[in-house]
Amino acid sequence: MTIVDLGPQTRILARLAESVTDGQLTAPTPCPDCAVRNLLGHIHMLSVAFRDAARKDVGATTDTNPNAAVPDIGPGWREELPKALDELADAWRDPAAWTGMTRAGGVTLPGEVAGAVVADELVIHGWDLARATGLPYAPDPAALDSAHGFLLAAAEDPNRGGGLFGPVVPVPQDAPLLDRAVGLSGRDPGWRP
Repeated sequence: MTIVDLGPQTRILARLAESVTDGQLTAPTPCPDCAVRNLLGHIHMLSVAFRDAARKDVGATTDTNPNAAVPDIGPGWREELPKALDELADAWRDPAAWTGMTRAGGVTLPGEVAGAVVADELVIHGWDLARATGLPYAPDPAALDSAHGFLLAAAEDPNRGGGLFGPVVPVPQDAPLLDRAVGLSGRDPGWRP
């Protein structure tokens, strides 16, 4: 089990979100049927859910299927999102978060798998947000390694039949690790709005 400090990646994501202008909230993202405002709402929702999953505080936040509805931001999102990201990172700094069983997205899973899932979510949605808004993006290397490993294992799982979030987009093996992770997530690394 590899424990990853998610703090560097949550700070990167918080800085990206802080740079989003009101005019960009309706811009398209690499996520189908998701504008920037929906992506930000999803990031906030997953931050709260995985914070609670780390704490083993299962309930409404950890039982909600992320595909149940298109998320949106509330009026206080500029203050609430960075706070939720900070709380997420703090919760996953506890080694107990990475052990035992927990729930997220309505799925029961081992803590170490939930930690890899949240690293993946933070890295890939950081890329989504940066791509949609034209912002530069360099994810935290440890979170990127964790996300890539998780996505690679999911893509190679014969029971899944390919990528976790959509069909794998072929990317050259010598491409940067972020591009390979993005391709494994079912996104085209060359996507532009």
